[in-house]
Amino acid sequence: MKKKVYVNRTLNLKRIKYIGLDMDHTLIKYNSEAFEQLSHSIMVTKLVSSRGYPEIVKDLKFHFDKAIRGLVIDRKKGNLIKVNRHCSIKASFHGTQAIDFKTQQKMYKSTYIDLGDSDYMAVDTTFSISLAILYAQLVDLKNHNPTLKFPDYAIMADDVLAVLDESHRDGSLKIEVKNNLSKYIVKDGKVVTDLEKYKKHGKKIFILTNSDFYYSKLLLDYAINPFLKDHQSWENLFELVITFAQKPKFFFSDYKFLQIDPKTGLMSNFDSKLIPGIYQGGNATKFTTDLGVQGDEILYVGDHIYGDILRLKKDCNWRTAMVIEELDTEMKSDLRAQTINDEIELLMKKKEPYEDELTEIVTLKIESGSSVDETKINELQKLINDIDGQISNLIKKQNSLYNPTWGQLMRAGNEESYFAYQVDRYACVYMTKLGDLLELSPRSYFRAPRRLLAHELNE
Repeated sequence: MKKKVYVNRTLNLKRIKYIGLDMDHTLIKYNSEAFEQLSHSIMVTKLVSSRGYPEIVKDLKFHFDKAIRGLVIDRKKGNLIKVNRHCSIKASFHGTQAIDFKTQQKMYKSTYIDLGDSDYMAVDTTFSISLAILYAQLVDLKNHNPTLKFPDYAIMADDVLAVLDESHRDGSLKIEVKNNLSKYIVKDGKVVTDLEKYKKHGKKIFILTNSDFYYSKLLLDYAINPFLKDHQSWENLFELVITFAQKPKFFFSDYKFLQIDPKTGLMSNFDSKLIPGIYQGGNATKFTTDLGVQGDEILYVGDHIYGDILRLKKDCNWRTAMVIEELDTEMKSDLRAQTINDEIELLMKKKEPYEDELTEIVTLKIESGSSVDETKINELQKLINDIDGQISNLIKKQNSLYNPTWGQLMRAGNEESYFAYQVDRYACVYMTKLGDLLELSPRSYFRAPRRLLAHELNE
């Protein structure tokens, strides 16, 4: 670890020639709760007006803490589920109602799910929070209002995803953001200062975003230009700005680049070698070839585990950095939970000798057929049950320090959450915000810690 940047794979910034930035939620920081509430409101309106959902849907209220990134929607059963790194279900809700363990066991004969199955939909971006919340609320409405005409669970999931995509495509969201920039966009002048610092060290910085040119220009004019000291505008700060990139397809497609005239926004075909400027579309192969760089000489920073990080790592050789804005709150909760964690650990160690002794007695009883002290067995079982009760209460207390519905973002029980597993597997480094990386020297060396294997923990 170097300051607030957390290292999965060794990364030497001196080797990096180009630093690429996603725009939304990476370079440009959003007020996530306000934006997700806006998304929720627009989706509700669209479901009623264009897809024939009952008017009662308009009464739904937005609750930001009802979902976290890394959840999975079971389209077939109407459930939200949280899984660990092995895709084993650790918590589940039907709509907004918690599913108890026994019911969950009956519902899912195996606790493991296949995320490649089309029945499952990942909630893997900050923009997906409102989608998951609205879907759970619709499941509740369907269950509690049998006389109203709601589609089945799978179609509702598809409809919510469709109206969210439509809201991004047709300008519904962007118009509201444009009219209320200060409400939805958080300015950070320090990031701009640090970007200029990186340029002084010879780093070339580019933007690669799925947003269109006009929306990108709106946000960059608002959040970047006011803080520039060494450059006239963001057009001079960034080597290239690639809009409407269609990530993750950008990393494996052969789409053509279009060049954009920043004064008019007009686009023209571009078949020449890439030069500094503003573009739309394109592909990673031409990008690296034209710039004359190796993949591992590019560091790309994004917030979307699938669109920015996973496919990039699979299809290109670029280095990856991930922004996880929820991590700040998570780590503060970790500190508050430390005392509880220590108590749980002490109780677990206290329980171990009782479990070992009970195992030894019962094993002897089965293997030798001889009589054993049944009173001792009952006594040990009671001691173990009492400690389990104490641990259970502490775990509830621990969970209350995190998201009140889903608990920790990066853990599912005692193991990593599937979201944390993906971050670990595909992000070379990760941090709470872009500024955590940029405040460090452009010559920083991030060394990955040596990881102990299970058998090494007992050495």
